[in-house]
Amino acid sequence: MSEPYRLLDAGERALVVEFGSTVDPAINGQVLALDAAFVAASIEGVRETVPTYRSLMIHYDPLLISRETLVMRVAEFEAAHPQAPKPGAVWTFPCCYDPVIAEDIAELAALVKLDVAEVARIHASGAYRAYMYGFAPGYCYLGGLPQALAVSRRATVRPPTPENVVLVGGGLSLVATFSMPTGWYVAGRTPERMFAPQRARPFLVKVGDELRFEPIDAQTFAALDARAAKGEPIARREALA
Repeated sequence: MSEPYRLLDAGERALVVEFGSTVDPAINGQVLALDAAFVAASIEGVRETVPTYRSLMIHYDPLLISRETLVMRVAEFEAAHPQAPKPGAVWTFPCCYDPVIAEDIAELAALVKLDVAEVARIHASGAYRAYMYGFAPGYCYLGGLPQALAVSRRATVRPPTPENVVLVGGGLSLVATFSMPTGWYVAGRTPERMFAPQRARPFLVKVGDELRFEPIDAQTFAALDARAAKGEPIARREALA
């Protein structure tokens, strides 16, 4: 019987444990369960674990722990069927879908053959799962995008976006943090800072949490953005039992 995961080497100092091939809550749950097991075990030689949609990268010091021992520990943890951590919170992020701020929403609406207001309504109706951070600090990748807005990424990148935009592309949504070129579509913008290095917890949302968007107008966005720039929390957090 084959293992329910695949092992891949990433150089001589990292091992990737890969589950499945799709963006799926159950697969991501397996990843987070294994991640939690490694964190709890505090194994000497394991330097860092990095969870993604469907895999866990384990960085290790080969002078302190061998690859064979690490593979054995993965097998032990998986044989115990670790339980994925339950979502800790539901977050509500204000989001402005006004075309003046949501720079690509009209283009996105044309692609999905809907009007701008309907695109905003559909995007704000989604219940999103924070799957992973990646690419740049605070870039939070979200699953749960309604199928009506599932478009491919751009064939060529667009010019740099503003900070804290809410993006759509490749069947996913994303909260970005920095201004840079992108192949995604700017569907909205939030005044909240997903990443702020001066905070006690720089990354605001925990992987596995749920995230929702609450539509706001451009005037409200400007007011909230000014408050967020001073360090005031803007998003609402509802803890789950």
